[in-house]
Order: sequence, then C-alpha cells, then structure tokens
Amino acid sequence: MLTKKQLELLDFINKRMKRDGVPPSFDEMKEALDLRSKSGIHRLITALEERGFIRRLAHRARALEIVKLPEALEKPTGFKPQVIQGDRRDPPRNAIPVASGAIELPMMGRIAAGVPIEAISHAERNVAVPGDMITANAKHYALEVKGDSMIDAGINDGDVVVIREGNAADNGDIVVALVEGHEATLKRFRRKGSAIALEAANPAYETRVFRDDQVQIQGRLVGLIRTY
Repeated sequence: MLTKKQLELLDFINKRMKRDGVPPSFDEMKEALDLRSKSGIHRLITALEERGFIRRLAHRARALEIVKLPEALEKPTGFKPQVIQGDRRDPPRNAIPVASGAIELPMMGRIAAGVPIEAISHAERNVAVPGDMITANAKHYALEVKGDSMIDAGINDGDVVVIREGNAADNGDIVVALVEGHEATLKRFRRKGSAIALEAANPAYETRVFRDDQVQIQGRLVGLIRTY
C-alpha cells in the first residue's frame, strides 16, 4: 500500500504526463505536495520506484516512467487514502488480545525505526495495552514499529510501542518525531543548542541533525509490547 504523500505524488506525476507529455520538475512536485525541500520528493520517488509504480530512466532529464497505477487512482470514486505506510485493515498475525485490566488505545499505524515514513494522523484500529503503562490524565496512542534502527534499545521490528502524547522531551528520551512536517520516526532525542539530533540505537544508522524548527515532538515512549 502507498502512503498519502506517495499516492498524491504518483497522481500528480500521472496527470502532468497525460497533460504535458513529460513529468513535472522536482520543484513543481515539491510545490504541489507543499513540501519544504526536494529531499522529501527524492524519498517519495525512491519509495514509488521500490514498489514498482515508477521507473527512473538513466541519462535523461526528468526521466520518469509510470509502470503501473494503484487501484485507488484507476477507480478513485469514494477513495479515502490512509496516511500510514503499510495500511492494514485486519489485525497483525500476533494481535494483542484484550486482557483483564487492559486499556484500549488507538493504533495509529506504523512508525519507522529506520528511514522516516509518512506522518501519523489516522487511527486504524484499537489495541489493548496493560493499564500500568498509562499515565493518568494524559493521552496515549500505540504504534507498530517498522525497521531495526532501535534494536540496541530493545525495540524490534514488529513491536508495539505505547506513546504518551506531548510536544516536549528530555535528552535521552525515545520520542516520536515529526520531521519537516511530513515524516515520522522513532528515535532518541538530543538537543544541542538550537539543533536537534535524532539518534538511532543501531550503528548501521547515522544520527540525523536538524534545526529545532524542523522537528516536532509528538510523544514519548512509555511502554513496549512484544508477542512471540
């Protein structure tokens, strides 16, 4: 499945190619999707190419070719795109059962513990979590982890993390960070003056550093659920 931004970009490219016969420029794509930088477009293009929807042609300017379109674009009537990568309408194979004393939280989809994915905004379903993970008078939500960048912190691909909503964090906290308004990732937070570092817990991934106005904290990790 495609994220909302991936689908929007594919739709924009398709319409422009039908109209003009050539793909739009990266600047035009950035403006159409209201992104701050072309790096976001590069990531979306790469994701569409990896999923087999487009092909980049070597040694040609604006060299993009649409290979296929998802059903959502071929039959758009009534379509409401999901925002989170890996949209799933059925529970995962290791679905967490409702237990005595458990509290149901909205499962907001997947969070990247690796390369950032699409911003979180829509609940897919509810998931039951132990009541002792929940702080009174605070809002919480759950996310399924995608990727291995936090494995040294004990967070594995497929784990469910429980997040307490909030826009503040202390150095060393593991947070859900919204990067440049459109990517969400799970990383360890470090503030260095006016810069924010998002650290992985896996030596295979580099620490990413941003201006403080490029990162919005959406919550802190307060619990983790793993099934076998």
